[in-house]
Amino acid sequence: MILIRNGRVLDPVSGIDQVLDVLIDEDKIVKVGAGLDAEGARVLDADGLTVAPGLMDAHVHFRDPGLTYKEDIWTGAKAAARGGFTRVVCMANTKPPVDQTETLKYVLEKGKATGIHVMQAACVSRGLKGRELTDMEALAAAGAAGFTDDGIPLTDEALLTQALEKAKELNLPISLHEEDPLFVSAPGVHQGKVSEKLGYGGASRTAEDVMVARDCILALHTGASVCIQHISSANSVELVRTAKKLGADVHAEATPHHFTLTDEAVLKYGTMARMNPPLREEKDRRAIIAGLQDGTIDMIVTDHAPHSSEEKAGSMEKAPSGIIGLETSLGLGIKSLVEPGYLTLMELMALMSKNPAEFYRLDPVSIRPGAPADLVVFGEKELWTADHFVSKASNSPFSGWELPGRVHFTICRGKIVYEDR
Repeated sequence: MILIRNGRVLDPVSGIDQVLDVLIDEDKIVKVGAGLDAEGARVLDADGLTVAPGLMDAHVHFRDPGLTYKEDIWTGAKAAARGGFTRVVCMANTKPPVDQTETLKYVLEKGKATGIHVMQAACVSRGLKGRELTDMEALAAAGAAGFTDDGIPLTDEALLTQALEKAKELNLPISLHEEDPLFVSAPGVHQGKVSEKLGYGGASRTAEDVMVARDCILALHTGASVCIQHISSANSVELVRTAKKLGADVHAEATPHHFTLTDEAVLKYGTMARMNPPLREEKDRRAIIAGLQDGTIDMIVTDHAPHSSEEKAGSMEKAPSGIIGLETSLGLGIKSLVEPGYLTLMELMALMSKNPAEFYRLDPVSIRPGAPADLVVFGEKELWTADHFVSKASNSPFSGWELPGRVHFTICRGKIVYEDR
């Protein structure tokens, strides 16, 4: 048994925000209340700390199978646990991609040994080539959390419409990477003043906007549950807002890097700020924050994208896009959204736990008797420095940043999977 004593219990499912004790027995929460005691239980002193449902990251790359020199399922899960995450959804662009049930089962089986809940999305198209649909029915039956060709846009409207109709039939979500290659002169950097200064072609926000507009209408047409991945453009935020008003089952993700940084970061951090879609301008960053405030954007995800130091040391043209994010996400959410007053901590927890679970057809974790014991215990205002990572990779512009939200314990299935006292 574990007794968490005197913590601020913050639960976006029940709305509880109160100093309470939480008693865990095996893999379940058995009691929540004041002055609890339990003989033989390990006592975790949470005085001054927040006790919240375990976080869920609905967009991670664990690079397994095929690219495990960057990350693997075990190290990715360790990074997740350190960041307070008890659930993750892995993307399908591995080598081989997750377009067959055998590959899907490999990830799910390996994930069971990590201590956290590792879920896996399957490919929309065979080989991520955008020409032929996978056997979505078989993949769903084998445990796919949803479908995505993340990293590659689906440019064939007929194929995408078929995929949306099938996803609707299977009652599973489909998540879309929105970058039309026609409007990308060079990836990873926003096409604007910074790209001009660098002499680098850049990626126009139009690349995102035209595909978001198309896919919002296709979502409305098919009734499918669609997620616009890692939204970066102010125009796209407005398009999603309009689609929701029209009745489309459209959702959107925002990453900490897109609501914290602008393309100016590329001048300071170089390839560590190269990502797809790119960091954009201040007006885009503020539009993303506004979208988080009014519910247009309903999930915060990391797009955790590990790369080796050697790869990121290359030129802007040759270095791969993406950064790691699992270990800094909570801290950046507090620093960039809660501390300036854009969101309450309760609202942040909903964006990082309740909402992604509901999108993926899961019961969101709640702190109540009988609920699964998946929790994070952290100091909202307690500072820590992102000067080392448990991920295999360290490609982050936030390396060395002092952040709030130090995670003390991550508990999954009633077991402590991360501890920092």
